[in-house]
Amino acid sequence: MTSDLLPALVRKMEALASAGVDWIQLREKDLSAKDLATVARESMRRTDAHSEGRAATRILVNDRLDVALAERAGGVHLGETGLPVAQAKQLVEPHASGKDFLIGVSCHSLEAAQSAADDGAGYLFFGPVFATPSKAAFGVPQGLGPLGEVCRSVAIPVLAIGGVTLENAAACFAAGASGIAAIRLFQDAPDPAGVISALRQLAR
Repeated sequence: MTSDLLPALVRKMEALASAGVDWIQLREKDLSAKDLATVARESMRRTDAHSEGRAATRILVNDRLDVALAERAGGVHLGETGLPVAQAKQLVEPHASGKDFLIGVSCHSLEAAQSAADDGAGYLFFGPVFATPSKAAFGVPQGLGPLGEVCRSVAIPVLAIGGVTLENAAACFAAGASGIAAIRLFQDAPDPAGVISALRQLAR
């Protein structure tokens, strides 16, 4: 992503925050630390403006713990083979923002999920639950059975990821998922607020 596209990214994040999404993961892996920090800072400033009557949309920075801490983001999201949770927690503790700083991890197996939870992760992404091009590198879909097993095996929130749609989201909640994470479901929606409202109804 080139720097001239950064304003468009911030506007998209602001629009999703305005629509009522709870968390946004800033996962532009090709950005420099400087540009990533700029997007995080500006997106938090704008999303805070749409938090009337509810908690502000939490901005989670993908992998770059240094940027997340420097910009006082809502947390960091770690890959399964990235920085270990225990080490991330040690780095977070000296910072005041650590009091409300989430550390999440992407997991693709029950063992990885249990390990991340034992090490102190605040939440997990588990998947891919369904088939999706963006998660094809992680193998065949896990399915609802393994999702449910992970949800029952850890005491922290588990978000289902991978091919989640309005048609199959209810099954994810029924399996025990605390929420869902998606790209196309939100980014491509002509009415993000409608999608978010429908998901909240399904979660109930």
